[in-house]
Amino acid sequence: MFDNSSILVTGGTGSFGKRFIQRVLEKYKPRRLIVYSRDEYKQFVMQQTYNAPCMRYFIGDVRDRLRLEMAMRDVDYVVHAAAIKQVPTAEYNPMECINTNVNGADNVVQSCIRTGVKQIIALSTDKAASPINLYGASKLASDKIFIAGNNLSGAGGPRFSVVRYGNVVGSRGSVVPFFDNMIKKGAKSLPITDNRMTRFWITLDQGVDFVLTSFDLMQGGEIFVPKIPSMKVVDLAECMAPGIKQEEIGIRPGEKLHEAMITEDDARSTVDMGDRYVIEPQFASWPRDRTVFEKAKPVAEGFRYTSDVNEDWVDGERLKQMLAESGF
Repeated sequence: MFDNSSILVTGGTGSFGKRFIQRVLEKYKPRRLIVYSRDEYKQFVMQQTYNAPCMRYFIGDVRDRLRLEMAMRDVDYVVHAAAIKQVPTAEYNPMECINTNVNGADNVVQSCIRTGVKQIIALSTDKAASPINLYGASKLASDKIFIAGNNLSGAGGPRFSVVRYGNVVGSRGSVVPFFDNMIKKGAKSLPITDNRMTRFWITLDQGVDFVLTSFDLMQGGEIFVPKIPSMKVVDLAECMAPGIKQEEIGIRPGEKLHEAMITEDDARSTVDMGDRYVIEPQFASWPRDRTVFEKAKPVAEGFRYTSDVNEDWVDGERLKQMLAESGF
């Protein structure tokens, strides 16, 4: 679907953006592939690897609506990956988080509508489900803004959907590179915030592929949630550094014991499509083409999709495979 099309990725120099660009260049022949981000040095470094004739590098911030509109001229598809993602950073810099994650989301929606983009997928996080920290709350607000964008755009306007998934193995800021760095430096122990803690895990390639397939399915307004495994953080540490002492240090500000991707309240509008769940929008205007989801089955009453009651768990061998795929 991306052949001879123009695609823009906000936050395109991040972990997801770079892998998404790589995958699109491998599988498709886009007319233009635009990296939109605010760090010129990261763009310079990225250009040394990704320099195909279709590539464009556009300096800009999602906080700047006029700049977004300029970058989105003649763009068909947008992936919105730009965000302030660090939980402690958001807690201590609340307005910076809101300006990027909430106001930036609105700027992306408005710019897509003004320039006539066809389809937009925004990346979300498990922390947006029943949030307890500002990062999660800001991403929940972002999700709502993108879903509501379908009403603002009208019958023939852009279609907006959201992809929500858990921790990405090896992404910047995740615990995997943090542990890996400590192990390489000869650490005698690894810090564990709470021995009971569980998390959802997905590789970067899996996340990119999930976004690509969601573009094929989306009608506008859905939140797509992949079926991915969980793992205890203590088991992760043991697998990465067998026998090394683990030191419980206490949960950080804004941190959850377990993560959720679908709450019991979300479940009332959630369907199971086999490889993923879809939280359907509640607007009367949806769906435009219900046949896309005709084989989906509603989830059971009281269903919740959380990392502690997940049916799929990562064992040591599976984690080693995921780490290898992620370059560890």
